[in-house]
Amino acid sequence: MKKQIEIERDPDMLEDYDFSKGVRGKYVQRFAQGSNVVVLSPDIAEMFPDSESVNNALRMLVEIAGRSVSKASAH
Repeated sequence: MKKQIEIERDPDMLEDYDFSKGVRGKYVQRFAQGSNVVVLSPDIAEMFPDSESVNNALRMLVEIAGRSVSKASAH
């Protein structure tokens, strides 16, 4: 006799969902190829309204760092 495990239901999930034919990880490789997820600390995330602003700030930082490296190697 198998012991049944009681699973706590997510209140946001409706009873109508049927995952019986679902395949775990079916799209994980496709997702990984097209994305690079970085989780920001909450205090940093507050400073950026969206991913575009984060990307712009990082691009500027890379540009500034590149200039600093160029100047240092010129001496």
